[in-house]
Amino acid sequence: MHDPIAFPDGDFAFLKGVFPYSQGVVALPGFAIERARFARPLPVAEGFRRIAEHLAALGRPKTAFCACELRSPKPFSFAGFGDFNQGYIAVLEEWGLYRDRLNPVARSNVAPEIDPPAAPSFYAFSYTVPAADAAPRFVVAGSGEWPEGGRFPEDIVARGDATVAGLRTKTRWVLAMMAQRMRGLGVSPADVTVSQVYTVRDFHPLMPEVVRATPNASLTWHYCRPPIEGLDYEMDLRAVSLERVLAA
Repeated sequence: MHDPIAFPDGDFAFLKGVFPYSQGVVALPGFAIERARFARPLPVAEGFRRIAEHLAALGRPKTAFCACELRSPKPFSFAGFGDFNQGYIAVLEEWGLYRDRLNPVARSNVAPEIDPPAAPSFYAFSYTVPAADAAPRFVVAGSGEWPEGGRFPEDIVARGDATVAGLRTKTRWVLAMMAQRMRGLGVSPADVTVSQVYTVRDFHPLMPEVVRATPNASLTWHYCRPPIEGLDYEMDLRAVSLERVLAA
């Protein structure tokens, strides 16, 4: 695990990840992270426009954009996921975020099973703001049950196993990934305020394991599929100072 990389233009640090996203972000001293959710998902281009407007209204630069949550019409094929990421990264590069082949922005991207958007859309986003609050503020990027950079689909954990035992194996693998990323960011599971789980499988038998892993957090279960065909389970975590809903 790499040490966090400071991104002073955005007032946060990030864990190096893969091309589409970092593994997580943490606010630098003197700053906090806020989260805004759109009242309804907005297509990616419109979402970027609204995010820019929101940051400008707060007197924050576009480089303060540190994490986002996307919604897709359905899970992508592995190749299709790569194609989508090209356009997304182009905007981050234009905003001065994607530099030197490094992407500082954390992300989750899932597909609602019920009433999905017609096109890839923004659901929520996070950004830094000045704050005297010394509490750790961070976002751990979403992870499914596949080791990033591994063979796909061969390396999917408990591939094709939707039994309780299979889902427990997937859940424990993702929880271990969440714990690793938190250690990398220098934060504790006790600091987490919200855990988000994304699956359409029966998650009830596994809830106690997630609650024990993040004991002070609320747990939100989204009836969504992970972003790539063949995956069953995804999670992300956060501890932010303020959450708001933006009108459509």
